[in-house]
Amino acid sequence: MSGEEEENAAELKIGDEFLKAKCLMNCEVSLILEHKYEQLQQMSEDPMNQMSQVFEKSLQYVKRFSRYKNPDSVRQVREILSRYQLAEFELCVLGNLCPETVEEGIAMVPSIKNRGRALDDEAIEKMLNDLSLVKKFE
Repeated sequence: MSGEEEENAAELKIGDEFLKAKCLMNCEVSLILEHKYEQLQQMSEDPMNQMSQVFEKSLQYVKRFSRYKNPDSVRQVREILSRYQLAEFELCVLGNLCPETVEEGIAMVPSIKNRGRALDDEAIEKMLNDLSLVKKFE
C-alpha cells in the first residue's frame, strides 16, 4: 500500500502485508498457547519455574476472550467462515466477536458488504446462524 493511500479497515484497505498474512482467532491462539503451556509444564523439573509474564498474560487474555473452547468447534468456525471468501482479517474479526445479527456483523466488519462479493444479507445471516449453532452445541 502506498504511503499516500490511507488505511481503512472498513474498506479492507489495511496494507498488502496484512492482507496476505495468516490471521488467527483468539480461540486458535488459545489452543496453541495451552498446548505450549502443557509442554513447558511437563518439561519443567522445577515446579517453581514460572512462564514469562508476557506468556501468562497472553494466555489469560485469549482464554478470557475466546468464544470457542473445543478444538473441533474452533476448526468448524474457521471452515464455516472460509466458505464465504472472507479476507483473513474479516474472518478473524467475525470469529472473535461473534455478531448475532446481520446489522451487527456489518457494523463490525463493513467490508463484508462493501467489497463487491455476493454476500447479501441472507448469506451473512446464514453464516452467523451457522456460527451460533457451533457455539450452541459446543
